[in-house]
Amino acid sequence: MFETELTRTLNIRYPIFQAPMAGGPTTPDLVAAVSNAGALGNLGAGYLTPEQLRSTIHKIRELTDKPFGVNLFVPEQPEDSEEAVLQMMDHLSKYHVRYGIAQTPPSFESQEHFEEQVQVLREEKVPVFSFTFGIPAQEVIQAMKQQGTVVIGTATTVEEARQLDMAGVNAIVAQGYEAGGHRGTFLNNVSGSLIGTMALVPQIVDHVSVPVIASGGIMDGRGLLASLALGAGAVQMGTAFLASPESGAHEAYKQKLLSSNEDSTEITCAYSGKAARGIRTKFMNDMGQYSGTIPAYPVQNTLTREIRQAAAKANDPEYMSLWAGQGLRLVSEQSAETIVKQTIEQAISIHKSF
Repeated sequence: MFETELTRTLNIRYPIFQAPMAGGPTTPDLVAAVSNAGALGNLGAGYLTPEQLRSTIHKIRELTDKPFGVNLFVPEQPEDSEEAVLQMMDHLSKYHVRYGIAQTPPSFESQEHFEEQVQVLREEKVPVFSFTFGIPAQEVIQAMKQQGTVVIGTATTVEEARQLDMAGVNAIVAQGYEAGGHRGTFLNNVSGSLIGTMALVPQIVDHVSVPVIASGGIMDGRGLLASLALGAGAVQMGTAFLASPESGAHEAYKQKLLSSNEDSTEITCAYSGKAARGIRTKFMNDMGQYSGTIPAYPVQNTLTREIRQAAAKANDPEYMSLWAGQGLRLVSEQSAETIVKQTIEQAISIHKSF
């Protein structure tokens, strides 16, 4: 009952994707465990250097011979004024004092970094290439498809999905409002693109010619079955895997996941300059009072990086970015394999009861 066009295309047993969460949670162990369980593990590689990316792909391949995916961030050119950046650096200086870290002049990721990452994926012939924050150049999409890599884009509205369809992707992640982490919005402002998963998925399904992957608030077999009923060919689950033993999430982060509720998250630009859903923290509350302009991604992300890293070393979750979706009461510490298995078993059980 779980065979779909996507499972056949990807040669996976179950229509479940583990979300590609950049910044550490998607370790080779997690990606491989999910793929070995019959689903699709995904590496969130947006912040990795080309060298780190290649090394991580090799580690994943040591742990599994099953298909897996790699996700990159489509680069954007921020147009922040120097004044806005300097004001933010001044505002953030109190956190550098708090953790006793020096404030170093930031160096920002470039377009070349993305092109080098893409080159690594081509050379390594990864089974699945997904991307977030826009649409890469046609040459990138076509080169990947020509070598047999399945290409997947991220949309938060029907129009974004249509643009991705026209660009030639093989499948589209429909990212609902409930989803944790960064919003994949790229056409309009984020506030106008906050569509719930239940409303978004069937509308995208009706307007594109490729399979759709439902994402946002899906934590178990109930969410899987509901998404398939809405026309999705698979689901993408991120928060569900964050507290698993294989996840690279910080221990303090995992504890916050396990003790938070459905109303504990909000969407913020405070950490990275791009809207993302995470568990509410003191840092988010403080930045909510900031009267200046928060620099856009990746500038703000670079400006706060040392603070987040220092907070992690100090086991202080209030100044870490704790990305999470709205299904928090359903988070468990089960292994990745068990989460996949229980999701399928629950979906089968519910289906039989109809």
